Amino acid sequence: MRAMDLHRRDLFARFGAAMVAVALPFAAHAGPAPALMLAGVYRPGVALEAYWLSEKYDGLRAYWDGQRLLTRGGDTIAAPAWFTAGWPALPMDGELWAGRGRFEEALSTVRQQTPDDAAWRRIRFMVFDLPAHAGLFTERIAAYHQLVRELQQPWVQAVPQERVASHAALMARLDRMVKDGGEGLMLHRGDAPYRALRGDDLLKVKTHEDAEARVIGHLPGQGRHAGRMGALQVETPQGLRFRLGTGFTDAQREHPPALGEWVTYRFRGLNASGVPRFASFVRVRPDAPR
Repeated sequence: MRAMDLHRRDLFARFGAAMVAVALPFAAHAGPAPALMLAGVYRPGVALEAYWLSEKYDGLRAYWDGQRLLTRGGDTIAAPAWFTAGWPALPMDGELWAGRGRFEEALSTVRQQTPDDAAWRRIRFMVFDLPAHAGLFTERIAAYHQLVRELQQPWVQAVPQERVASHAALMARLDRMVKDGGEGLMLHRGDAPYRALRGDDLLKVKTHEDAEARVIGHLPGQGRHAGRMGALQVETPQGLRFRLGTGFTDAQREHPPALGEWVTYRFRGLNASGVPRFASFVRVRPDAPR
């Protein structure tokens, strides 16, 4: 067998082992994904006086359906019994968060099939909405704050909301947030009911654009990266395929995201064919986007 064929066989054998190591499932698949409100992207010109502003938490979206804690993809999260003890029978929408800059810790904790009690002590459920509440968002803010106060559990926290007067003030707030280690900001229209769709009722405000894609292939590296992953072949939910070759650590190139996993990538606009410009890997996502 030629040396190149042996090299490729060894390379993809190691990729296969990496898939087993990386593709850690959630405890159980619960069925259909919960119907969640999804965020659009902020653009100058939005009527900011109509919106509430909050921090965009660098965690994992979680939905309490009244009985179980679910990922946005519909998988059951194996939280310790004490974590959800006494929670109400009504749905809560929120984020499982370990603190700024600690996404990987949150991901590792939430994906464990057998919950690590000590690790879960460092997780907070940041409640930012009540999907079954019939009121507008301004009314739901008061309702979820009241609910969290009544729970009296320090690991369940109500997301603060504030107003912002102008685009300049919003950008200044975003700059401070990023300098303090935050991921970004969220804008939520005060007169919006809870609607399970993506639109302008909910907007994310970040210093860059990001999106998600599914891994469909591993491309071998060259030069310094010979013998390990050089790039990921990915596919967006809309069916667009492209290569993702930057943003990886050496360890991630040795053990790349498994086929079928979803990843977040950062980019700067789109080229004429719709392919993201300067796309760069950010991290593995624990569940598929809707």
